[in-house]
Parts: sequence; structure tokens; C-alpha cells
Amino acid sequence: MNPIIQVASPPDKPLLVFDGDCNFCQRWIGRWREATGDRVDYLPFQDPSIAARFPEIPQERFAGAVQLIEPDGRVCGGAQAVFRTLALAPHARWTLQAYEDIPGVAGLTEFWYRIVARHRTAFSWLTRLLWGDHVERPGYRLTRWLFLRLLGLIFLFAFVSLWTQIGGLIGHNGILPAGQMMRAVHEAVVQQNIGPERYALMPTLCWISASDSFLNLLCGAGTVLSALLIVGIAPAPVLFLLWLIYLSLSIVCRDFLGFQWDILLLETAFLAIFFAPLQLWPRLSREAPPSPTMLWMLRWLLFRLMFASGVVKLSSEDVTWRNLTALTYHYETQPLPTWIGWYAGQLPAWFQKFSCGVMFGIELGVPFLIFLPRRPRMFACGALIFLQLLIIATGNYCFFNLLAFALSLLLLDDAALRRLLPRRLWEGAQPKVPPRRLRWPKWIIAPVAAFLFVISWIPLLHAFRVRIDWPDVMEKTYDWIEPFRSVNGYGLFAVMTTNRAEIIVEGSNDGDNWRAYEFKYKPGDLAQRPGYIEPFQPRLDWQMWFAALGDYRGNPWFIDFCARLLQGKPEVLALLKTNPFPNAPPRYIRAEMYDYHFTSFDERRATGNWWRRDNERLYCPMFSLQDLR
Repeated sequence: MNPIIQVASPPDKPLLVFDGDCNFCQRWIGRWREATGDRVDYLPFQDPSIAARFPEIPQERFAGAVQLIEPDGRVCGGAQAVFRTLALAPHARWTLQAYEDIPGVAGLTEFWYRIVARHRTAFSWLTRLLWGDHVERPGYRLTRWLFLRLLGLIFLFAFVSLWTQIGGLIGHNGILPAGQMMRAVHEAVVQQNIGPERYALMPTLCWISASDSFLNLLCGAGTVLSALLIVGIAPAPVLFLLWLIYLSLSIVCRDFLGFQWDILLLETAFLAIFFAPLQLWPRLSREAPPSPTMLWMLRWLLFRLMFASGVVKLSSEDVTWRNLTALTYHYETQPLPTWIGWYAGQLPAWFQKFSCGVMFGIELGVPFLIFLPRRPRMFACGALIFLQLLIIATGNYCFFNLLAFALSLLLLDDAALRRLLPRRLWEGAQPKVPPRRLRWPKWIIAPVAAFLFVISWIPLLHAFRVRIDWPDVMEKTYDWIEPFRSVNGYGLFAVMTTNRAEIIVEGSNDGDNWRAYEFKYKPGDLAQRPGYIEPFQPRLDWQMWFAALGDYRGNPWFIDFCARLLQGKPEVLALLKTNPFPNAPPRYIRAEMYDYHFTSFDERRATGNWWRRDNERLYCPMFSLQDLR
């Protein structure tokens, strides 16, 4: 540590003197100048006035380390000068307190300062590698502006998609009627004398009503609120209402609204409430900067999503992931393939293994770059978006990829986005006047973020399939917040499906002649080309894929679905492509199951089919409405 000396003619305010010929110094001085504003002056020691004003300071001391000259005449150098300078920036006093009060910090930081000072050329190269040409503190107003509008668009897709299907899924005549469910829950609550905690156990607005009109009202309200978020009106309260409505619907939709992208949307929306500006009609040039804590929490969510997706594939001990052959099955066996997926399935085995290795590199390695400086984060953004684009091309995963895309954009700062977006969009990102101070207070942000961060380790470490004895208070807290679906575990395709089983539902009036119901999107007709439907999600078609992984006994909703077909319910029939019994519903129904496979190039040229099928077997035996009674 350099000794503190006094100068006879101190400056009016703190003056930091640095080496103007050092690129490393110039880069970091730019960041410190931005942080401290006009509270500190900065001058290179090569300025002729420095030697004349401060003859007490030897030139070699200037050349060896930065020097802070304070108004009381004191002069200090090295790491101490850095910390005393940064302490003059808003909310940065803690750096100097750590230097002065924590044993060992001063000695360690001075040691590292000397290392850096002696190897400034190498560290200048490292700085440029990690940060680029500029290390000034990044801004995220434009990043937040774009993220919130993408989130509004995703909610719009989610609500409109669900709205078109909700009558057939959970309406009065639907497969799993929400009203019937809520009546049963209400009766159980009364019998067990459960008080207000019922709303925490089942957090849904459908306690008010579960009628078809109310369900449509929720979907309509969600659609309107999504549009408001896209426009940018009252983003924080709008996000809270979107989260509440989507949570309410996910509770009563049960099997049909419990996919990983549904809970990911809820968790993202909950964090975005505290990330959004608080103004009712915020203008980009007047918004307060977004909370860095909540930005970090959203990045932490992206890390958990991607890293856990890689971990579950290995921790499941599935042999196809371990030997990198999983993608030789994936394109064919995924829920709703695309025609590009058909072509991808024809690629040679060596390329499939190579692709699987690249995927593991992105899911297991790239997420750690999220917490590194600017350039590694930009690389991580590009790699994660590249992976999402490949998934979009080869499969239909509704709004999941767009949501992962939006979270990945949070790795970019405003300067990076200005290179990608039209000028008219980002001109307002720089505040023209001091921003309004309306923002979430730290006494709210800090405890919310700390609580969610600690609790999120429970579902994250579940991905490793290692039993951990958490403290009782953490276990009970997690159990209490779990129904709100806003702190979740992730990881798709932990075990690869190696054969594609398709359920063909058939009706008959005599028990001998059977006619098949055709679904809108899932494979059935062998000549039907696999298509693109995302961001729309046909939730019944998706559930049919899961149902084929087991049998009808493990999927009670499937029997309810078949019962609605026997009753000829128009709301359920509207979910299907064809109704082979247009005049009256059939007397009997059954379900056959086939193994479906992509055709080869030769087979498609010869037959025109995209699929072939074999190994017919019974999935669900024939039954009638009388049998159900």
C-alpha cells in the first residue's frame, strides 16, 4: 500500500490522476467517470499542469498507479485510490467499507492491483476480449422495452390459443369441466372446514365462478391486457393481472395447462412485475433504469432453464443421451414434428451424434457465460438463440422457444441492441431529461429477490436427482409457494422416447364397422405432411402424445374425452379435424394404437406418404355410454 502524502495546493473536489498513455487505464477511467459523474475530476498525469500543481508527488508514483488527490490535501494510490473514488458514486460506499473494515481485503486488493499494474498490456487485451472497446456501465432501458413487448406478444399467443379451445377443454360440455371441479373442491373445503388458506392451496379466480362465460371473460381479459403490455400501458400492474389470470386458468385447466412453458411463462411474468417501469404510460426517455437485481434474477431463471435441461438428460441415465444417439429418435418421436424435422430425421447417425454433442455444449456450458462480462454474455445470447431456432425449425413447441428467445435477449445491453434494431426504435433509449424516480424501492426488490433465489435452489438441484435434506423451513416454504407456479424446476426430454405410438380413436354403431376421428395436428393420415403451428398449441393433440406413453387407466381425462364423443358434444368435436358421425354420435367407441415411423426418401417417392405405421394393438377397449353409467 502506498503511503498517504499531503499536497500544499489541493483541488476543490477529488481528482483522480491516471496514466493517459495506458489503454487499460483509459477504458476503466471511462466507466468510473460515468459512475461518479461530476463528483470527481479525472486528468492524465501527462497533463503539464499536474507536475506544476502537485510537486510533492513523484512522477514514478504517477506512472505506477492511479493517485487520488482529495480536497483536504491527502493523496493515496493504488487500490485504495480506486475504492475511495468509487465510494463517491451513488450506492457504492460499500466498496470502501469492505476495503477498510474487512480483514485481508486491503492487502489482497493491493496485491492484485500491483499484478494488474505490472501487466497492463495483457489485462488491456483481456478487458477488450471480455468487454469490447467500451467498459462503461451498460444501460438496459431499450433491452427492457423490447423484452416486455415480446412478453406481451407471448401472452397474446397464449391467451388467444387457449381461448379458441377452452370450451372443449374445460367448459360445461368440455373434457374436464372446470365448474364440476370447483364444485367438488368447494364441497371438500366445507367438509374439512378449510378457511382462507383455501385460496393459497388453489390460487384461482375461478373461486368467483367457473362458468363458461367467466372462463371466456378471463381469456378475453388476458388478451386485452396482453395488447396493453405490447403497447406499453401500465406494464407493472398489467403484468400482475396477466400473471394472476394465467395462474387461475392453469389451475382449473389441470392436464391441459401444465406444460413447462406454462409454468415458465408464470415465473417470467412474476419476475417481470418488479423489472417493469412503474409509470402508467412510461416513455423510454423518462423511465428510471431497470432494477439490476431483477435483471440478474431473470438471467438466473434463464440459467436454470437451460442448465437443468442439460442436467436432467444425464442424471436420468438414459442410454440414448449418454451415447449421443437421442436425436436419431427425437425428430420422429417428438409430440408434433415438422416437415423440416422429417428431413432432419434422414440425416446420418454421425451428424445426429455431432448435433447432440453441440446441444449438450450449449445447455451445459453456455449458461455459465450468462454471469460473465459483456462479450461472453453476447456469445451466450447468440448460442442460445441459435439452439431455439433449430428447435423451432424441427418441432412445434408453441410459445416456448419465443419465451426462451425473449429471456436470452436480456443478455444484451442497449449498445448491442442499437446495432440490431432500426434507429427509430432506439433513439429514445438515451434519457433526454433526468428520469423520474418512480421505481420499485430496494426494500421490496431486495427481500423478494433474496427469497426467490434461495428457494429456487430446491427445484434446480432436483434436476441432479440427488436427495438433499433441506431445512424444514425451506421445505415448508417451498410447499406453500408451489401452487403459485412461480418458482419451478425445468428440463425437457429427460428420457428420450425411442418409438412413436399414436392413438387412433374410432367410433361404431354396430361394433363391427369402425370409423376413425381425425385430429387437426397430430399424425394420423399417413400422407399428411407434418406442418408448422407454433406459437399456437393444440392442447388436446399434445395430451394425446402423453397418453400414448401409458394406457387409458393412467389418463382418466381420456375416458372423459371419449365420453364427450359418445355424447356428440360440439365443443369437443370442434377440437378435431373431422367428425365421421355428423348426423348422430356413435354408440360405441374404442382406441387402437399404432407405431408410426418416418418414411424414407425412397418410400415417400413411391407412396407419397410422410409416415408408415405397423404393430396395431388395442389401447382402450370398446365401450358405450351405458358401460360408463
